[in-house]
Amino acid sequence: MHVVAVLALDRVIPFDLATPIEVFTRVRLADGSVPYEVRICAAAGTVDAGTFTLHAPWGLDTLLDADTIILPGTADPTVPLPEDVLRHLRKAAAGGTRIASICSGAFILAATGLLDGLRATTHWLAAPALAAQRPAVDVDPDVLYVDNGQFLTSAGAAAGLDLCLHLIRRDHGSAVAANAARLSVMPLEREGGQAQFVVPEQPPAPRGATLEPLLRWLQENTDADLTLGELAGRAGMSVRTLNRRFREQTGTTPLQWLLLARIRRAQHLLETTDRPVELLAGDVGFGSPTAFRERFKRVVGTAPHAYRAAFRNRHPQNSGV
Repeated sequence: MHVVAVLALDRVIPFDLATPIEVFTRVRLADGSVPYEVRICAAAGTVDAGTFTLHAPWGLDTLLDADTIILPGTADPTVPLPEDVLRHLRKAAAGGTRIASICSGAFILAATGLLDGLRATTHWLAAPALAAQRPAVDVDPDVLYVDNGQFLTSAGAAAGLDLCLHLIRRDHGSAVAANAARLSVMPLEREGGQAQFVVPEQPPAPRGATLEPLLRWLQENTDADLTLGELAGRAGMSVRTLNRRFREQTGTTPLQWLLLARIRRAQHLLETTDRPVELLAGDVGFGSPTAFRERFKRVVGTAPHAYRAAFRNRHPQNSGV
């Protein structure tokens, strides 16, 4: 029997805690046998989960008996971890135990030092903080999960499901994992990473900056086929001056700023209209559907059609453009 130990710390995120319990306890092999035993463990018998109090049946020593340890996220990943938690995790890792984190649980795993020199992920909102706190970790905010063999990390709560299914597939093959996915009413694999859930940030100019009028105009004219020279002319500057002012006031280039404005507009149209992608490309200023698809996928991480399928508002207030 493969023992999965789920570590519950104070302020544990309920969905993250429930995910491995729900997924692993439902797994059945071809002969009907149960391959996993899930144990909830904690440093103390009682865990304050914020919205409820959890009584954990097992202590930290069960981490040393586990084949896999799951680290759910916590509401405040900046709280220092008890030294006995870190000690038990490091000892389990030294014995070859597989350790996986869900969402901000990556902060717990990173605090042990076990992710140093490795690629890892966490929720995209928390990724900059993890990268700042743990510079030795190569934080990738775009993917749903990262498998380093012994140590695995996943993004937000739903990505924890992806990770658990991935672990089941590693242990028992695709057929068993596919059945577990069906029981969870989700695909075994999702297209794209977590970049598709992030609206690209568009750097604003400081209030009163010289570029403010130009940026407002650009937001209203994302469908226009514009060159850098035309932008400079509208701003009454040379191309060189425009590039310098953009860097100073927004931290990016004019064409990159315009690209993000177009992508944001495209996301809105894909979510709220039935406009064909081939026509929508021109609506947001791309010269061809092919160029639109390539740039959209590069920025968002998935194709326009797949994005629409995932985020389409089924009851749009306005189906026009």
